Amino acid sequence: MQNKIVELKRKAKLFNQLRLDRALSLMDDNGRKVTAILPLLLHCNHPNLPVYLDGAVPTGICLFTPDEQQQDYLTSLNVALDDDKCVTCSPIYSLYAMGSTGSIGQNWRSDLDIWVCHDPAMSDEDAQLLEQKCTLITAWADTFNVEVNLFLIAEDKFRKVNNAVMTKESCGSAQHFLLLDEFYRSALRIAGKPSLWHILPVEFDNHYDDYVAQLVADGVIDREEWVDLGGFPCIPAEEYFGSALWQLYKGIDSPYKAVLKTLLMEAYSAEYPNNRLLSQIMKENFQLASSQQLASSPQLALSHDTYYQILIKVTAYLEKIGDNARVDLLRRCFYLKMFSGNCAAEKLARPEWHRTSVAEVIREWHWHPDRIAHLDNRDNWKIEQVQEAHPELLDAMMKGYRNLIGFARRNNISESINPADIGILSRKLYAAFESLPGKVTYINPQISPDLSEQQLSFVQVPDGRFNNAGWYLYNSSLDPMQIVGRKPLEHNGYLSKLVAWSYFNGLMADNTQVDIFNQDSDMNSDVLNSFCKDLKNKFPIQAKPASNQALSRPCEIRDLSIFLNLEYDPTNHWGGRIIEFDTNTSDVFSFGDCKACLVGSIDLIYRNSWNEVRTLHFSGEERIVDALTTIMGKMHQDATEPDSIKVFCYSLHFRGLIRHSFERLVRDCISTRLQRDKDQIVKMITISDDRFGIYFERRGVSIRKLETSLDLYNHISERKLQQMPLRIDKTTTAEGTPLAVESHSSEGLVQFFFENYKNGFNVYIVDEANRVETYQHLSGNKDELIKGVHRFYTNSQEESRHEGAFANFNLPQFYDIVYSENKELEVIPYVSTK
Repeated sequence: MQNKIVELKRKAKLFNQLRLDRALSLMDDNGRKVTAILPLLLHCNHPNLPVYLDGAVPTGICLFTPDEQQQDYLTSLNVALDDDKCVTCSPIYSLYAMGSTGSIGQNWRSDLDIWVCHDPAMSDEDAQLLEQKCTLITAWADTFNVEVNLFLIAEDKFRKVNNAVMTKESCGSAQHFLLLDEFYRSALRIAGKPSLWHILPVEFDNHYDDYVAQLVADGVIDREEWVDLGGFPCIPAEEYFGSALWQLYKGIDSPYKAVLKTLLMEAYSAEYPNNRLLSQIMKENFQLASSQQLASSPQLALSHDTYYQILIKVTAYLEKIGDNARVDLLRRCFYLKMFSGNCAAEKLARPEWHRTSVAEVIREWHWHPDRIAHLDNRDNWKIEQVQEAHPELLDAMMKGYRNLIGFARRNNISESINPADIGILSRKLYAAFESLPGKVTYINPQISPDLSEQQLSFVQVPDGRFNNAGWYLYNSSLDPMQIVGRKPLEHNGYLSKLVAWSYFNGLMADNTQVDIFNQDSDMNSDVLNSFCKDLKNKFPIQAKPASNQALSRPCEIRDLSIFLNLEYDPTNHWGGRIIEFDTNTSDVFSFGDCKACLVGSIDLIYRNSWNEVRTLHFSGEERIVDALTTIMGKMHQDATEPDSIKVFCYSLHFRGLIRHSFERLVRDCISTRLQRDKDQIVKMITISDDRFGIYFERRGVSIRKLETSLDLYNHISERKLQQMPLRIDKTTTAEGTPLAVESHSSEGLVQFFFENYKNGFNVYIVDEANRVETYQHLSGNKDELIKGVHRFYTNSQEESRHEGAFANFNLPQFYDIVYSENKELEVIPYVSTK
């Protein structure tokens, strides 16, 4: 056995070097430079090196000796290494790249995901310092346009309960052993100790730890020479739900890769409980091949290529269930994952081994040259091609997600993912994928690099015509020869939604010419161009991603813009008449002797704390009160004031007066809504001949039309708001609903609030309409209760969902009611007790 392990160790070293050479051959000069310098930055912390952190940062990679290129680099910077650094007891055990690096799926834009495997005895303080160093390295690599993500992995990580924290790149509790499976099937050693799992015979995987202990006792292996993350005979079924959510989240930015991974999870679940994991297949292929066979031909090389093995496994699964449509999509996703950017140019720049391997793969598909040319032209795809590709990708991911939910239901299993991580992931997916009225959907997640159009035209169709009334968007001029017979890109009942959609999806660039054909509004080219300019100046297309803290709370308006009289301007219909007004009759909501309301239409565009862009339009008789009610309804009592509030006005007359008056009204209402410790505040507003009362309470805001002067006093005396958009109906005990629950309630969400006491807990459940149900004096395990709730929501959605529909990610949110340091009740996201 010792001879076999020695031979496997030698073969593993040769194969790793072959894969590393292949990975470097697929990188540009910057990528190769970063990969070469990276180990040096973790092996020592020297002021002359590019990344230096003042402090006792853990340094030293076990068994690492700089090669000639690395030594020349150190010499050029006058950096000398300690001779005792090349030992087996350094705090950093190994550096491993994982994912597509070194595979046929690597392209010149591929990022580097690096596992920094370290001593499990490293203190929390040292780990934090090392984490800071890794963050600096990521920033340094970014200066070379190379994306490097480093993850600290303690050697005993997969032998303990998974309490990892989820970040933008780290899956937290969403995956555990599935993550280890991905590591083992794709691990590429950059520096440090070799992996023990890879060189131990496959037949001992089911009792891996016992076998390792026996080899150590017999003196066959020395633990100090290896990094050992442990073994796993199979993947716990509970992981599939969290993994599906995580892969969908990654699909927000990388849909082609996410389709591959989501389909792999579905194929894995179909084999359960007799899984043949890719890591085990790759390990078996490696151990059975000779050193010469590992690189003797492209076909044999593909049997050791992690991305090609994903293709093989998923294809077999889809063909078995007769899903030929997704087989075709799988192949296209795989092809586009291999090439990023201008495929034709990339092919010519690829090394011989990659060109030969790709030719071997696509020869089996019998693709027509036109299909390959279409995919190779991806850099030049425009909106029509993206509108065709995006729904197909999204539907494939959602179908895989639904199938995994069905798998969990059939096997009566619950998720292992932490409730807090479920909440954050589901809200990220809700913000990205949920299609809602007025919401701007992003349709180009790294599908095409440039959707800008030279010409955009907005055409209005009034009521009573053959086509549906509203606005239509075309990527052409208004010339009849161009527009007649052309299919519109989008349709909506109001213009601001179409303009926002075209801007945020990149169709409307600085040099885009915008035209309008108006048939039933006060819109004209000058107003449209002003609106487009204001929108571009106010909102950047890309915003900072929503933080986990923001996603753990109800969403709040962050940037609010209000556009007045965009489609309907009352002052545009005054003709040549003289308007007389003075300080007593200059109220824009009840203007002049005729008491006209000068606000004709109201359009809202805002970005919220979950990074959604929403649009709303108001033009009815009660447009002002409807707009105010809606804005207030988006703000729970404990929300923070928007970072920015901006009002624009496009009136022909009194533009500044209207803008300032409306902005003052909105700011006043928002300030009052968010005012703490109020009982009830009432404000009066007159619009034309009508008077309205705005009632502010902790529970919400309502606006009532006052027919007589007595109505105001009657409503105040009633002390309840029957028409509140934020309505809380108390169905509680005598103690009532805690104020912390009332102030944290947010419309459109199902929220569970746990109030703990010595022998149990109370639960306050707030539904989408902010009605409260209270359950008191409960006992038992809250984690099990939460899992039951998730099962109910996912199962009920699955049962009511027809084929082709999308998933609903508006899952319940869970909170604890606790006492703050000031002895005041506050609400915090629920964290599992495990």
